[in-house]
Amino acid sequence: MDRNLALEIVRVTEAAALASARLMGRGDHDAADRAATEAMRRAFNDIDIRGEVVIGEGERDEAPMLYIGERVGGGGESAPEIEIAVDPLEGTNLCATGAANAVSVIAMGSKGSLLRAPDTYMQKIAVGPGARGVIDLLRPPRENLEAVARAVGKRVDELTVVILDRPRHAELVREVREAGARIKLIGDGDVAGAINTCLPDTGVDMLIGTGGAPEGVISAAALRCMGGDMQGRLAFRTDGERERARAMGLGDPDRVLRIHELARGEVMFAATGVTNGDFLKGVRYTGDGARTHSVVMRSRTATVRYIEAEHHFPQKPNYGW
Repeated sequence: MDRNLALEIVRVTEAAALASARLMGRGDHDAADRAATEAMRRAFNDIDIRGEVVIGEGERDEAPMLYIGERVGGGGESAPEIEIAVDPLEGTNLCATGAANAVSVIAMGSKGSLLRAPDTYMQKIAVGPGARGVIDLLRPPRENLEAVARAVGKRVDELTVVILDRPRHAELVREVREAGARIKLIGDGDVAGAINTCLPDTGVDMLIGTGGAPEGVISAAALRCMGGDMQGRLAFRTDGERERARAMGLGDPDRVLRIHELARGEVMFAATGVTNGDFLKGVRYTGDGARTHSVVMRSRTATVRYIEAEHHFPQKPNYGW
């Protein structure tokens, strides 16, 4: 994939972030998500690709746009074929309440790069580069914590673990506390949580728990670019979802998927902050425009670029902000 494509795709996450940030703290997570989705879909029209959404807002009958299988991009027959995983507003509740770490995210790769799965849940474990290769989703939390602690040169009681604050995680939280590790409970946004394991300044060492499968694939692409590690296993809500996964090419839909199975080959990742967070600042409106803070990554070179942009609305395309 052309390296310039990574910089082009940032325009798409910027558009989604600018649109949804206007609804920050307004208490309407559906409206914020809709604004981000519509702006992202329009922005794709200006990107010279032939893209297919393989991880998106849901199945076609559940989502009016950016649904699984939708074709996006404004490229002709000579444009590259790209697979895309999107979450126009990762952390809809975070945006609706004005909480930290709401972001707009995209992962992409060449054909066959990204896991194709139904819109379901996924059990996940993610770590930064220092603990690459030592995690195992099938082991108890205590064993993973001890392995990560040895790898990064810390005591278990010095580790910080991110877990989504959900009733389903009550037993997991109990086990992690009994093992002695510190916990950071988050209300939403486990893509940001996974990325934070790769950023020393955040103090996060591990993410564990069950969240959305789309976010799992997107997280894996980002961690591939940053040298981290991740494993996931789909957690189906119905037998129909399991059969759908088989139909999409997963011969054994219940097996543990390694990071290179979630996002293989050359992948790229881009994110723009919607609200202020641990690694990205949120949208700041200036009167005639706004400032955004984004990150773009490539697995091929392990390059991570942060981009601060000033947008002047009278001179920009109207994507819905």
